[in-house]
Amino acid sequence: MKYTNKILLGALAVGALSGCTDDSMLPYDVGAKPESLSQYEYLNNYDVLKSYVDRTENPNFKLGIALAATDYINGDQVYSLACSNFDEMTAGNEMKYASIVSDDGTMNFSTVTSFIDAARQAGMTIYGHTLAWHSQQNLNYLNGLIADREIETEPAEPVEVEDGNFNYAVMGSYQYWSQKPEGSEASITISDKGYLTITNPEFITNNWDFQYHIADGINWVPGTDYTINMMIRSSVETSITMAAGTWSANPGLSVALTPEWTELEIPVSPGAEGSGFVMFQSGNFVGTIEVQWLKVSHLETPAATRWINLVTNGDAEGDDVSCFFATEPGVGGPNPCTIGEAGTGADGVGHAFVVHSADNPANTYDTQFFVKASQQLVAGTNYRFSMKYKADKAANSETQAHNNPGGYIHYAMLPSNPSFTTEWQDMEVTGTISAEQAGESGMNTIAFNLAVLGEANTYYFDDIAFEIEGEGDKEPLTPEEKKDTLTWAMDNWINGMMEACGGYVTTWEAANETVSGADADGDGWYDLQSATNGDPETNFYWQDYLGNEDYVPIVTKAAEKYFAEYGGNPADLKLFINDYNLESWWDGNQKLKSLIHWIEVWEANGAKIDGIGTQMHVSYILNEADQKAQEDAIVNMFELMAATGKLIKISELDMGIVEKAFGEGIKTENVTFDQQLKMAEFYQFIIDKYFEIIPAAQRYGITQWCITDSPAESGWRGGEPVGLWDLNYSRKPAYGGFANGLAGEVIAEPSASVSNE
Repeated sequence: MKYTNKILLGALAVGALSGCTDDSMLPYDVGAKPESLSQYEYLNNYDVLKSYVDRTENPNFKLGIALAATDYINGDQVYSLACSNFDEMTAGNEMKYASIVSDDGTMNFSTVTSFIDAARQAGMTIYGHTLAWHSQQNLNYLNGLIADREIETEPAEPVEVEDGNFNYAVMGSYQYWSQKPEGSEASITISDKGYLTITNPEFITNNWDFQYHIADGINWVPGTDYTINMMIRSSVETSITMAAGTWSANPGLSVALTPEWTELEIPVSPGAEGSGFVMFQSGNFVGTIEVQWLKVSHLETPAATRWINLVTNGDAEGDDVSCFFATEPGVGGPNPCTIGEAGTGADGVGHAFVVHSADNPANTYDTQFFVKASQQLVAGTNYRFSMKYKADKAANSETQAHNNPGGYIHYAMLPSNPSFTTEWQDMEVTGTISAEQAGESGMNTIAFNLAVLGEANTYYFDDIAFEIEGEGDKEPLTPEEKKDTLTWAMDNWINGMMEACGGYVTTWEAANETVSGADADGDGWYDLQSATNGDPETNFYWQDYLGNEDYVPIVTKAAEKYFAEYGGNPADLKLFINDYNLESWWDGNQKLKSLIHWIEVWEANGAKIDGIGTQMHVSYILNEADQKAQEDAIVNMFELMAATGKLIKISELDMGIVEKAFGEGIKTENVTFDQQLKMAEFYQFIIDKYFEIIPAAQRYGITQWCITDSPAESGWRGGEPVGLWDLNYSRKPAYGGFANGLAGEVIAEPSASVSNE
């Protein structure tokens, strides 16, 4: 074995890389050299890391490094470090959605293609990070795709203003008022033909000295545009003045008249509210004016349908029960609700949702039926709820507001609770969601407490709609429309990425960090990440729209399609699901168990999932009991992973050090040499257990995430000793521990340690 590379050869290193949740790569920073180098001299005996991988025993194993693709492309220290120590690279950010997709949806893959070209020339492979994730997405673009749409309405139609209530006509029912100079023979009469006839036999100096209302008592609405239509003629060609509305509104409109009957159309906008008129002023006109009829109208747009239904399969005629759940005695829950046999539906037609209660319930909520909307509803949302319902026995019920089925917020929900009879009944109620019902994060579920009767009963529900009112001239897309739109967007993104990679990147993180750390619906498995348990202000949760079961299958099917289409050999494509806290000792590795459950769900829906990636952003714990619990959970994690038969990858490995579990990380300058050795032993433990427990055929590889210690100003474990090299680019004991784990033996023993406490 060669021992030619001294400490500074191993010093070619990139600055500490950001973790998954950091948005930028970190800069170089040169710290002070140790006071004594003697205790580190044993590290001179180590070769480059990849030399310790037994390729015969591990033909598929890739030793990886996370880096900034741009640093690698530049061909400087990062390039040298990656090529000398590692087989594979993970780009920190440059292959993520937000780095490529702009606000208008255009995609720029120039950095990706340059990265691939450099990797190909060096014979390095790339681990694609990541196709689908809720973080680092372009929220402007994605939220814009599913934004409320303009309501399509019918063309506006004229609506007549009726007697005292917006429709007033001269014919047969007119009012008029007039003023004229004393002694004037001007007159207003109704002719034998029913025409309003205005006669002015002499010229009057001021036009307004002879004025009259040809319509009165009109209740004008300010801000509304009106149209005055009239059939009119005069004995000579002339023009008169008209005013409409109130005394101050629309004064001085000029109206041209001819001896021919003419239908005039005059737009007006009354400026004040209240009773008003249409008035003529014709004092300086000599002759006769006849008005056959007059009407006032305004344009009114017919009301658009603004109620948006937020549940699917409310008639129970399909198989989709994603909006309907039940908790039943002896069964538990909430579970997807049962759809009854044909004939159980309303009036004996079709199907219904069926829920069973038991005798002598302890609580009214021992049996519950849940109707879940497809989005969170906040305080102030107007809703309409309707359904048909009956029971085998007459019974009352109660309602509650929940945030997901089983996530109680408030009692009660509906303004009136249904009382069941043995006959089908219709229910329709409207209301506004209160602050108490919405809670802090909004509500999405109406819960019906059905264990009100003291004896067993069976309840039936059909034709269910849970609707919200659209706002203004817009309405939200339906859940189906959002799913269709975002399926296209995901397909378009993966298409572009696979085209840019041209089949060179064969291993991909299909979905990243999918599982939350909580089981809100009580089904025994942690829920997927969602706007309901996350931060929708900074993240975009594809699964909320594509559906929990369909999210990953949509991604993997697109990856398979376009990988092959752009030159990849389908047999080479490997797709991973990646997540963190899979080594969680505090919950008995429940997150990993939940992830394995979800993988089974996705595969049942057609997903291709070849491997599991575990992010191990760990810390050595100085408290021995806590450290032992952590080590036991790591062993359990690898055993659970091995049992899946999937490829297993430690996708992101770095290490800090803490006094006790969940404590604050000790800063680099405060870590003693002896503590560094403990961290080295922990690195060796993790890697030893990986090779010991994961069968050779399942060992895909290990990627070190932070190469150097983290600078103090870093957003990722700032100031902590998370690297294999220090900030002077010198090997640390962690390097030796990592190499020992790869080699399966201790390559070099440290000298008698000199404490630097």
